[in-house]
Amino acid sequence: MSERFRYDFTFSNLDIDTDRIGKFLDYDKDSNTAFVAEMIEDALNQSASLCRVRAEFTLCDMVTFEKPSSMVINGVLLDVGKIVAGQLRKSDIVAVFACSAGQEIGDEARKLIGEKDFLKGYILDLIGSQAADGAADLMQEELRIVAERRGLKITNRYSPGYCGWNVSEQHKLFSLMPDNYCGITLNPSALMHPIKSVSGIIGLGRNVRFNQYTCNLCDQENCLYRDYKTSAGK
Repeated sequence: MSERFRYDFTFSNLDIDTDRIGKFLDYDKDSNTAFVAEMIEDALNQSASLCRVRAEFTLCDMVTFEKPSSMVINGVLLDVGKIVAGQLRKSDIVAVFACSAGQEIGDEARKLIGEKDFLKGYILDLIGSQAADGAADLMQEELRIVAERRGLKITNRYSPGYCGWNVSEQHKLFSLMPDNYCGITLNPSALMHPIKSVSGIIGLGRNVRFNQYTCNLCDQENCLYRDYKTSAGK
């Protein structure tokens, strides 16, 4: 049996401000010009009307772990890799999720970059990525509430492309989601459209564990979030 949950969030619900975006730009408000801060602030204001922040998850209760690196969800075999399988192995059920910041912010960022307004385009691109990630944070908190009502805990979220889980598995993951999930589609290369989207799996169970900091588990050494999460204490 599967249960589907849907959420619409506003941009103001997201924890995105000038300081957060500035960290990705290596921007320090105490030592850099006010011009950059003003540009970030302007982009944040624009993003409030550009972003359509949505999240969905489906609870799947048919979950088995037959090999160290794979799991079966509702009859679909996923080769998630040893790291993800190890973190999810004690799950009683799983949530398959997708979140999106919508199409408009990615389109506007590409438009500005095409017009050679590289800095503002890059800032908008960063905000779009953070909006999708922020939607996933809010979705995860909603899932935590659902889990607690059932006497369960949740794991961290895991996405194709990280921790040894090949991005090509995205097609299998989306086969577990009803059509038009957050308005996201996949191309043959498993790239999500809108591009500012996040998908993955979260485990639920009585004996699962949530880790406050998981970058040590991931093999993505060049991930731009690694230094940010360390400095933010996440």
